[in-house]
Amino acid sequence: MATRRRGVGVGAIQQKQQVQAQYAAKGEELASEQIANFSQQLDTFTKKLEDFAYKHRNEIKKNSQFRRHFQEMCAHVGVDPLASSKGFWASKLGVGDFYYELAVQVIEVCLSTNHINGGLITINDLRTRLLKSRSKTRKENITNDDILRAVQKIKVLGGGFELLPLDGGRFLIQSIPGELSMDHSRVLQLAEETGFVTIELIMDRLRWEETRAVQVIEHLIKEGLAWVDEQPSDTNQYWIPSLFLQQYYPIIGGSGSTESSLSSLHVS
Repeated sequence: MATRRRGVGVGAIQQKQQVQAQYAAKGEELASEQIANFSQQLDTFTKKLEDFAYKHRNEIKKNSQFRRHFQEMCAHVGVDPLASSKGFWASKLGVGDFYYELAVQVIEVCLSTNHINGGLITINDLRTRLLKSRSKTRKENITNDDILRAVQKIKVLGGGFELLPLDGGRFLIQSIPGELSMDHSRVLQLAEETGFVTIELIMDRLRWEETRAVQVIEHLIKEGLAWVDEQPSDTNQYWIPSLFLQQYYPIIGGSGSTESSLSSLHVS
């Protein structure tokens, strides 16, 4: 004899909903406790970080490696000592002042070399010029990491400052308005080793058609980012001043002979 299956009653449904509501309430309670506990731990860590920073403020300003580790510790807890010129970090440590002054010096060097490199400069060349221009009485060393942080702050203000990645974690700093495409970046990467490229070299290494290579070179020349060195063999070399100066600036020392040493190059 077949039995008739009874449906789920209203009471059972209500009981199930009540249990689910209790689970949800308990979950929210546990989540709130965890958030409160984490917030307390974060406040404690931030306070200890401030104490550490105040105790070692001189090392942070003068020792570049120490300063980098300090920045990494700050990043782990979401603290940015450079975000504001006010408050504990700036008034007690002067960390903001260090990067503000460095950012101003970066802008000055970039503007003073625009007529030579077209607004592109390698971070190594920039660092060499910064170290040369800084007062001999100042003991703070600066690293590429410091420069990158300063440029990141300048980027917020606009004005054309950008970081263009090269191979091996290196960077070019662009200090003029304008956007470079991926094609332009690949040609700059290709020129990094020797400081120049040719149309034939671009076609061979990048597997491009001649028209594509010529278009990129013409754009770089137009923007002042490449100079033409006419060769007797009719195979012109296209020099990238920012990459060329990176190789030779430490030798000539920025003495003013840069322009004369490049006198055979032409800007079309």
